[in-house]
Amino acid sequence: MNTLSQNVTWTDIERLTELLSKKILESSHFFSSISTVSRGGLIPARLLADHLGIDTILVDKNKISSDSLFVDDIYDSGKTFKKIIQKVTNPSDFVYATLFARTGKKYPKQLVYAQKTKGTEYIVFPWDALEYERFKNHAL
Repeated sequence: MNTLSQNVTWTDIERLTELLSKKILESSHFFSSISTVSRGGLIPARLLADHLGIDTILVDKNKISSDSLFVDDIYDSGKTFKKIIQKVTNPSDFVYATLFARTGKKYPKQLVYAQKTKGTEYIVFPWDALEYERFKNHAL
């Protein structure tokens, strides 16, 4: 397990959400909804929905419309992206938005992110702090 971690505060989340929403608005895409996964993406999706004025949030769906903005907390290994892109109706028009993108990874063209990580540190979001502590204690 990577012992280096970075705790992200709610203030950080608010700043990153605002930055990400500006990037999304500048992209000139229209989104009828937001899609996300329940683990990791639900809270950023809710915050972005407020910033973007989107009322509908779809969680853990088997099909994702390309006019639905997909939101996750971090683009890390690319596993979630690879799983999600297979569910998208038109992958070329799809947008995958994250608060963080792991430095040193190859990013898909569909990715828009607020900030890159500094390195390989584990990002501890406020909503997964307890999960991280359990994981860390079991890994010892």
